[in-house]
Amino acid sequence: MVRFINERNYAHETPKRMGVLITNLGTPASPSPKDVRKYLAEFLGDARVVEVPRLVWMAILHGVVLRTRPKKSAEAYQEVWGEDGSPLLQIGLKQRDALRESLSTYLDDSEVQVELAMRYGEPSIGSVLEKMRQNNVRRLLVLPLYPQYSATTTAATIDEVTRVLRTWRWLPELRTTNQYHDEDGYIDAIADSVRQHRAEKGAGEKLLFSMHGIPKRNLLSGDPYHCQCHKTARLVADRLGLPDDAWALSFQSRLGKAEWLKPYTDTVLEEWAAEGVKTVDVLCPGFSADCLETLEEVAMEYAELFEEKGGKSLNYIPALNDRPEHIEFLTQFVLDKLSGWHHIKDDAEALENTRERAVAMGAER
Repeated sequence: MVRFINERNYAHETPKRMGVLITNLGTPASPSPKDVRKYLAEFLGDARVVEVPRLVWMAILHGVVLRTRPKKSAEAYQEVWGEDGSPLLQIGLKQRDALRESLSTYLDDSEVQVELAMRYGEPSIGSVLEKMRQNNVRRLLVLPLYPQYSATTTAATIDEVTRVLRTWRWLPELRTTNQYHDEDGYIDAIADSVRQHRAEKGAGEKLLFSMHGIPKRNLLSGDPYHCQCHKTARLVADRLGLPDDAWALSFQSRLGKAEWLKPYTDTVLEEWAAEGVKTVDVLCPGFSADCLETLEEVAMEYAELFEEKGGKSLNYIPALNDRPEHIEFLTQFVLDKLSGWHHIKDDAEALENTRERAVAMGAER
C-alpha cells in the first residue's frame, strides 16, 4: 500500500513556485570499494540499464559482478577523484549554480527553484524532490542532462521521478524533456569548444566523437540513441566544416560479452594508429559533464592505448561542463520548456487574503 505524504503543514500564505530539476547519472560517495559496490548495485540493478531477465541478472550481478568489479572500478575512480570529491558531482553543482544565476536574469528567485539530483547515489532524486515540495514547487520541469535519449538514461530518470511522485498527495504540474541532441545552441556550444581547444593546442589529424555505448539489442528494440548520436556528430562536423575522412563516430564503455553499438572506440583508435595516424582529438558529446568515463577511460586509458599502438598523442576535448555557451544554451532551453507557465507573483497582501478566507472556512493555516 502506498503511503502518501501528509500535507497538513501546508500554509495558504506560502507562495507557489516553479521548479527546474536537472539530473545526471550519479556517483559513488567515495572511491572506496565499499561505496563503489553500493553505487554499482543500485546502477546495474536498474532494469532500464540492464535488460536481462531479473532472476538471471540478479544472480550474475550479486554472484559475480559485485564481487569482482568494485575493486577495479574503485581504482579507476581514485585516478580522477578530486579534493572536493567526485568530478561529476562537483561539475554538476557548478552547472546548477550557473543555471540559477543565468535564469535570474529572466525570472525572480522567488519564482523558480533550480536543483541538481543524481539518478543513482546522492543527492538522490527523492531527497531533492522533497526539498522542492517543501518549498511549494507546484510546477516542475525535469531536465535530464543527456543530450541523446536512451531508455537506459533518460527513461530511467523519469521512472524514478514518477516513482517518487506516486507518494505525493498533491502532485505538481509536470513537464519532462527527452533530448536535445540536435538543438542549435547545443551543437554550436560543442563546435565552439572544439575550435577553442584546437586554437590553443593545435588540431589533431582526426577528430573522434566517442559516445557511451549501449547493447545492440536496445537499438534493435527501438531505442533511438544510436541515430541521435550520429545526428549530433554529423551536425557538429558540418559546423566545423570537416570533410568525411577527418572525423568518425564510435562507442565506448561496453560491459559484458554481448554485442554493443559499433564501432568500438578502442578498435577505431587501434586501426587509426595502424594506418599511421599520429595525433587524434577525442570529444564525448554524449556527456554533459566530465566523469569517470571521460577523464579516466578516454583521457587516460585510451590515450595510453593509442600510444602503445603507434600513435603519438590523443588529446581529450573536455565536456561542455559549465562553459558559458553551455549554460546559455541550457538557460534558453529551460525558458522555452517553461513557456506558458508564466507565474503570477503572489504578493503578500493577496496571500494574506487567501489565508484569511481559508481560515474562515475551517483551515488551520
